[in-house]
Amino acid sequence: MKRIIRAWTKASLIKRILIGMIFGSTLGMLFPNLTGIGLLGDLFVGGLKAIAPILVFTLVANALSQHQKGQNTNMKTVIFLYLLGTFAAALVAVLASFLLPVQITLTSANTEVAAPDGIGQVLSNLLLKLVDNPLNAIVEANYIGILSWAVVFGLAMREASKHSKELLKTMADVTSKIVEWIINLAPFGILGLVFKTISDKGIASLANYGVLLGLLIATMAFVALIVTPLIAFLFMRKNPYPLVLKCLRVSGITAFFTRSSAANIPVNMKLCQDLGLNPDTYSVSIPLGSTINMAGAAVTINVLTLAAVIHSESR
Repeated sequence: MKRIIRAWTKASLIKRILIGMIFGSTLGMLFPNLTGIGLLGDLFVGGLKAIAPILVFTLVANALSQHQKGQNTNMKTVIFLYLLGTFAAALVAVLASFLLPVQITLTSANTEVAAPDGIGQVLSNLLLKLVDNPLNAIVEANYIGILSWAVVFGLAMREASKHSKELLKTMADVTSKIVEWIINLAPFGILGLVFKTISDKGIASLANYGVLLGLLIATMAFVALIVTPLIAFLFMRKNPYPLVLKCLRVSGITAFFTRSSAANIPVNMKLCQDLGLNPDTYSVSIPLGSTINMAGAAVTINVLTLAAVIHSESR
């Protein structure tokens, strides 16, 4: 048993996650009634979602408070790349939906959700989220509000004493350590997530949406393996695939199965640290990216929306 535990702890996180995926899918097919296993996934995602808002706030506020005038963070370039990447993903999704139109059958809903009256209401809701109560923003995981207040607190902390800045840095370090503990439980969490998906939906029911699922995955793969490397090459002027494949291997797996940009923030932060990137940049850009740089969401929303429209027009 000690040898097994020692081998498990020495194995890379990716290998442990793959083992969790295999065990989760196997148990989901053989023992679908073991509902307690699915709870592991809920606990894992719940833990990440609970700590992620605090992590975002402390990291962004700490990074801005420590920033010295003249330091280059490249945030203008980062924001431009975020917007370009998200737009490119949405464009690819629309083109793929027109090239391979698929339908999705919608179930009748008991509640109706009113669409915004126009761009004015959308902007109004956005501005209200920006000035949301800081504590409520953290509780409700309102990342736009969290980012805005973190920026305000970080800028204000520049005038604070050295001891106050050290306290904020300590809070950021402590929160990061807690996140690291949770990330080490990722293999068990993903085991539970895979088990729950297989046991609830079943292989047969998933096969009914095989074409739609195939279109989604193929579009995401095209964006991840063609579009994103192309954008990276235009700015790096060297082969981007070693970096792209490492990012997909480390961050892509947890992002795919947790289905949460917020839950994947800690993974991306750790990846940036391992790559030796500038903390002044990634401590702000990673939380910001979880809000405005969601290529996966852009693909999913566009593909599913067009699939629903095609279904309604065919009736």
